Amino acid sequence: MSFSDLFGTGEHSRNLGHFASIVTLASVDGEINPEEEKVLKRLARKLDINEEDYAKIIKNPSGFPINPPNTTEKRLERLFDLLTVIYADHEIDEQEAFLLKRFAIGLGFSTEDSDKIIKRSNQILGSLSFDDYIYLLNRK
Repeated sequence: MSFSDLFGTGEHSRNLGHFASIVTLASVDGEINPEEEKVLKRLARKLDINEEDYAKIIKNPSGFPINPPNTTEKRLERLFDLLTVIYADHEIDEQEAFLLKRFAIGLGFSTEDSDKIIKRSNQILGSLSFDDYIYLLNRK
């Protein structure tokens, strides 16, 4: 076993924390529904979350801290992932909106920027790709 195998990479730790945030949002309105579970499994693959970590996070998402990325684009990508799971059931409730704002601030956005980004995202989000989302988010 190599030295690097003993410790997770910083990127993997950030991915675990990010996925835990996503799971928290998915479960905030009760049980995770089939649409949300489909999104969670897709995002787990994207974030390189193995089945063992997936099960741990599903069981206790609060055990993983948010580790914000360094770049604005990566932060927006993380926020986009959160929005994707929220809109999996085609609606956002008050509790999901509250948590989304908290996670946006945890990702490093100011309170004002979080409000602007979330408001703008609510206007444009549907089944967009991340690139389309960034384009429309930045469009005046």
